[in-house]
Amino acid sequence: MSIDGWNTVLVLGGIRSGKSEFAEALVADAPAVRYVATAADTSTDDTEWATRLEAHRARRPTTWTTEEIAGEPRRLAEMLAAAQPSETLLVDDVGGWVTALLDPAHQPADATATIAELAAAVRSCPARLVLVSSEVGLSLVPTTPLGRAFADALGTANRAIADAVDTVVLVVAGQPIWLKPLPPTRPAAVPAQVTPAAAGSRAATSPILAPTPLPEVLTPSAPAELATGAGAPWLTPPVAATGLAIEPGLELPLPDEDAGSQAVERVATRDLPGAGFGGLTQLVEFAAATQGTSQPTPWGSTRLLLVHGDHAGGAAAGTAPGDSARRAQEAREGQGVWARLAAEAGAELQVVDAPAADPIETDPALPLNQVEAALQLGWRLADQAADAGVRLLVLGACGAGTDAAAAAVLAATAGAEPPTVLARVRTDAGEYDDAAWMVRCAAVRDGLHRSRHSSREPKEILAEVGGGDIAVATGVLLGAAARRLPVLLDGPVGVAAGLVSRDLAGPARHWCLLADHGGHPGVQLAADVLGLNPLLDLRLDVGEGGNALVALPLLRSALAVAAALPAHPSLRVGSEEAAPTTERVAAGSTTNEPHEATPPTEESTPAKPTEQPEPATPTEDEPDFREPEPAGPGPTSTDPESTPLDSSGRRAG
Repeated sequence: MSIDGWNTVLVLGGIRSGKSEFAEALVADAPAVRYVATAADTSTDDTEWATRLEAHRARRPTTWTTEEIAGEPRRLAEMLAAAQPSETLLVDDVGGWVTALLDPAHQPADATATIAELAAAVRSCPARLVLVSSEVGLSLVPTTPLGRAFADALGTANRAIADAVDTVVLVVAGQPIWLKPLPPTRPAAVPAQVTPAAAGSRAATSPILAPTPLPEVLTPSAPAELATGAGAPWLTPPVAATGLAIEPGLELPLPDEDAGSQAVERVATRDLPGAGFGGLTQLVEFAAATQGTSQPTPWGSTRLLLVHGDHAGGAAAGTAPGDSARRAQEAREGQGVWARLAAEAGAELQVVDAPAADPIETDPALPLNQVEAALQLGWRLADQAADAGVRLLVLGACGAGTDAAAAAVLAATAGAEPPTVLARVRTDAGEYDDAAWMVRCAAVRDGLHRSRHSSREPKEILAEVGGGDIAVATGVLLGAAARRLPVLLDGPVGVAAGLVSRDLAGPARHWCLLADHGGHPGVQLAADVLGLNPLLDLRLDVGEGGNALVALPLLRSALAVAAALPAHPSLRVGSEEAAPTTERVAAGSTTNEPHEATPPTEESTPAKPTEQPEPATPTEDEPDFREPEPAGPGPTSTDPESTPLDSSGRRAG
């Protein structure tokens, strides 16, 4: 549910409106659901009511667990407060809860205070929550005091809960009407313990920013048209437009592991002159799992998202001022290394400007509201690519200080020592600048020390030491996973975003493929943490994203070969993809299919069903390949058994 932009929902409806079925459909994709039943079981007194309850029970999957709270209305608020973020709760319904609350057995009770307590529990509930209730505001005023008390209490409860939940749905005649739109994305809470500098920083007070317009997509001219994979997109509808709140515990789909395993088994049977695909077997497995088929095709439409964001202060030591902006502008104009490589690989190019980051040694890199906006921007970029039919995203980055920011994120998320994951600094002349490298290490050290009291939640890490480029990249990975769109990584910003996206939504990393670690120590460590094995070891350093574009034609070729080659002839007998050859028919081999050029004759008529056919025997032209029993000590041979062996184990003659 959280993937659709809300975490708690109230489903209202009249009698037999279909509200319960709609609520159950909302949580149908959850692996397990706690069904909280509020109605009392009066089967001994009311058979019609018992029939209703039994119909509800029959609809619930066996993976759901049911908890009855009819006699203890105060338990509901306690259950919601104790729920875990990974849980899914369905409460059906609030009317039964109000009935128990007004039961004389529970009096005296302050119904108003109890309803307020329940609303507070709903508002703070960390689990995914669906509550079902009857809408009493459209009915006539009851004619009895008890009926009026029930309608008043339930109406009060509905209003309080509707104010606490993310979304309210009214079901009329089985048709849902969404009454309450999603609220604006909430900024993350300020940690309880902060340094004096952070307490007065703009991170705690800045308002939510308006969505940033998406940049233009460029198509660099390529020398030749590349082959593209066929087939309709397998992508899910966009979700960023719903006002999605990106919070830890975000539910995202996983690739199809069964399809990946089947593709590995299939590629092992291809008719290849060598031993197989070697290290590129994992490429075939990844492509199959993300495409959901055991016979994956080469990626067709590909887009490079080049994220440009600078970092101020010591993180950018040794970088020429304005150099990253110059390279980003060249890419927009179809020039420079990224544009040239994109043209060669037949990929689109989109340059994305991320918010510039402040010096992390003295201030948070970004305010929390800008982190939220950057995450949303990245998600929208992935949605835009998916809507355009892109089948593979390549994530690149250019900016001053990106290596230091990525090292700080690795230290905060994976416990790495910054000097061990921070690559050495090279000057424009190709020489090492160790003085600049030490300044970068000191900046990362000071930034981590300054933010030592932060919560180390994913968005806090982005705000304190990550910066805008890593935040945008994180949003891209999350949005791509939501749309089942694979992403090719090969640099520090990409793997740092992979670590943050993993902490926001575990499945995100399974949609990432690492082309080449490039000899970068931070990329190598992050790859180990994320479980990503680099496909290549080219040790290229042409810019983040450039390494992946260099590798892309090779990856496409491997997928094309894996998809097009038939099975080995020895494995085709009896299969649908092979027919008997002329040589085997001429040699007299038995087959269940007649030769195309030879119509069946009386002699070749198959035996009657009651007759048992004779087992096939080898002819003079078709040797027996069965392995004989060893004739004595020494290696087993496939030569005829009549060949004698001498005492040394060598074959005579």
